Amino acid sequence: MCGRYLLTSPVDLLRQLFRFMERPNLGPRYNIAPTQEVPIVRLSRAGDRPELIPELIMARWGLVPYWADDVKIGNRLINARAETIERTPAFREAYQRRRCLVPADGFYEWRKEGRQRQPLLIRRRDQAPFAFAGLWERWQQQGGQTLRSCTIVTCPANALVAEVHDRMPVILAPADHARWLDPAAGDGKALLRPCPAEWLEAVAVSPRVNSPANDDPECLAPPPSATEQRSLI
Repeated sequence: MCGRYLLTSPVDLLRQLFRFMERPNLGPRYNIAPTQEVPIVRLSRAGDRPELIPELIMARWGLVPYWADDVKIGNRLINARAETIERTPAFREAYQRRRCLVPADGFYEWRKEGRQRQPLLIRRRDQAPFAFAGLWERWQQQGGQTLRSCTIVTCPANALVAEVHDRMPVILAPADHARWLDPAAGDGKALLRPCPAEWLEAVAVSPRVNSPANDDPECLAPPPSATEQRSLI
């Protein structure tokens, strides 16, 4: 699964990778959690131009289906399983019509160490930003306002992630971004697979990540030593 991630790359680097035209004021995020607003990239038409182009928008993490009665359903729809995405009622229409990229610099998992849970940052070895495969949706709120929300697609874990969890987010190769974004390009199921383990590394980070209230550079600090941990208990 993917329940926490980070995005700290400069906007200019993200624009170069994802080819969107907007110049958003995105500050670094070290501990992004469900229900928060996150940037996503979708295809959209700009003005009178006939072609679809990448557009960056903000969306609530946790997909709220268009038919939902309550926004709270999104709290448990932060991930979509790749194996059933095309037939799950909450996701099937978004899969057919509203795919997106979710920019990230890494995601967090937790490894059991005795009674403790050690957070790990899983990122590319070259520390470059990348994209999770995602879906987005519109939901009409009371009063007529539209809520945009999203989910991150997950798949079975590769060899590196499998040491701590049996699932992982789908990390797309840059060459596959356009194919995933455009449903007209064909069935995207072939793209929903674990990325090569050699792309990634896992780095132990501070227990500050355990609380979504902490969102600062100290989340990436090395964990305290065993002696220091005992002194904090």
